[in-house]
Amino acid sequence: MTNMMVRKIVKIDSDKCDGCGVCVPSCAEGAIQVIDGKARLVADNLCDGLGNCLGECPRGAITIEDRSAHGFDERAVEARKSQAAQTGEKPFTPPAGGCPGSMFAKMAPAGDAPGAKSAGGGASKLDNWPVQLSLVDERAAMWKDSNILLAAHCTPVAMGDFQQRLVGGRIVVIACPKLWDNKPLSDKLAGVISNNDIKSITIARMEVPCCGGLQQIVYSAMEKAGKSVPINVMVIGIDGKVQSVNGLAVGDI
Repeated sequence: MTNMMVRKIVKIDSDKCDGCGVCVPSCAEGAIQVIDGKARLVADNLCDGLGNCLGECPRGAITIEDRSAHGFDERAVEARKSQAAQTGEKPFTPPAGGCPGSMFAKMAPAGDAPGAKSAGGGASKLDNWPVQLSLVDERAAMWKDSNILLAAHCTPVAMGDFQQRLVGGRIVVIACPKLWDNKPLSDKLAGVISNNDIKSITIARMEVPCCGGLQQIVYSAMEKAGKSVPINVMVIGIDGKVQSVNGLAVGDI
């Protein structure tokens, strides 16, 4: 075993990792495996610290840190590959198209189908997947000439008529400015705005102060993209009632 030293090495945030495994094939040394539903660094001496896996993670769970670790050992890498070959171990292959949770899908909302029940009866008006802002593809076809609904995570839970009132005819993305680092979110939205012709952005946020971060994400994104997009802001109370639209008294969008 090589001696310990302070060096650059991969760090995987297990709280952010969803176990999609997209990072695994990008590590030529085989230092990363999906174990118990999470990507893990299996041995320090298998990681060269170059970070080829960094750009593959859709959740931003992989970073490079400086810490005390065993030095990179090419012989250990070859031994690991040889062992895998002898035992018939098959390399991990992520689902076709990447993580299932981030695979783009264009749907026909059930509420629009002939004879479908209304959204209140259980049919969804959602027209796109994924909905997490951090997972969307900036260049997906769904953005073309679209009206975007950027909703706080809590809004669909609090607002009883969220589907009927807000979802139909809009591309829906959700985010939480309190739980997530806002910079990656504004960067992602900036990419969407920069690469597409967006008609409007409706922000559905809760009345709590931290939810105002959604507006900052949008403003920052437009500044980064160098484009201005019409914005509507709906503030929803914790009781589920709409408090204001664009700073004015309760009304419909």
